[in-house]
Order: sequence, then C-alpha cells, then structure tokens
Amino acid sequence: MFTGIIETLGEVTAIKNDHTNIHFTISSAISQELKIDQSVAHNGVCLTVVSLQDGSHTVTAIDETLRKTSLGNLKVGSRVNLERCMQMNARLDGHIVQGHVDQTAVCIKREELDGSWEYRFKYDSSAGNVTVEKGSACVNGISLTVVNSTADEFSVFIIPYTFEHTNLQEVQVGDTVNLEFDIIGKYVARLMNK
Repeated sequence: MFTGIIETLGEVTAIKNDHTNIHFTISSAISQELKIDQSVAHNGVCLTVVSLQDGSHTVTAIDETLRKTSLGNLKVGSRVNLERCMQMNARLDGHIVQGHVDQTAVCIKREELDGSWEYRFKYDSSAGNVTVEKGSACVNGISLTVVNSTADEFSVFIIPYTFEHTNLQEVQVGDTVNLEFDIIGKYVARLMNK
C-alpha cells in the first residue's frame, strides 16, 4: 500500500529488453536504502526491486504491466515519481493507493494559473472507472483531489511544491499518464452495477 505522496524523483539510467519484459534501472536519492524484493511505486506502478547497484536500483515490468501503463514510454533520462510503501504506524497523508494502475489517460489541458497549475485528463470510461469532485485520484502515483469531474474527464489543480517535486512539471498536452482510481469508489461503482 502507498499514500500517493511522492518521496523523490528518480532518473532512468538504463533500459534493457528481456523477451517481453523491460528492466528499468533508476538512480535516486532513496535507491541506496532499498532492499531486493521491496515494493516501490514508480509513476504509481508497484514494482519489485530485483537488483541494487551503487546509488541505483533495477525493477522489471512484464508485458501485462507495459500494456496497461505508460512505463513503456520511458527513455533513458526520463524522470520517475518514486514512493516506498507506507508504514502501518505512519500518518496516511494522501489516500489509500495500491500501486495497481487501472488505466492510462491523456493530458488534454495544462494551464499555469499565476502560482498554481490546472491539468485536465481524458480517459476511456468504458472500463467503468469514475471520478467524483473532491474525491481522490492517483496520477503518475501522485495523490490528487479531483475537480470538474465528468464521465470521462477530470481536472486537478497543482500547488507549486507538487509541481516542483514530481514529474508533472514535464507532462504536456498529449502526454500519457498512469491513473489509479480511488479504491473505495471502485468498490461502490462495482456494487452499483450489480
């Protein structure tokens, strides 16, 4: 489990294809503290650390993960939002995040608002995922509050701290991001459709 509060940005330093899998090596400020077999969210995708090097770690994304997320778009030099799993004795500052991306979305608006930023995302609503105004959504692993929600779009407003400390600063109109919808909302939506 995660909170959606990004700890640090990492940088992709190597990408290695292995059959249908991709191994990503990430350099970050927390890499030296990680352990093999540890779960770490990378742009909201829970991946297992498979090896450690000096100041970097390697994770593997299988074909299923690559098809359902935007990880396949990463290149050497790409910056990645990183979060280690939450500790049970700590505050839950964001919201309950599983690190299981539901689907991707496309950024259709990015506007600077004199000290904050508005982003609008469009997603395929046929999967039954929903957002609600003032609810939570996870975009590239970042816990955000939803505003202006419709059947297949929603907006979020970003404070300067979040903009400066996550890779949202690099997201432009037309870019693909990972979405994880609120777990409670997903259960309610499933029950309502029965």
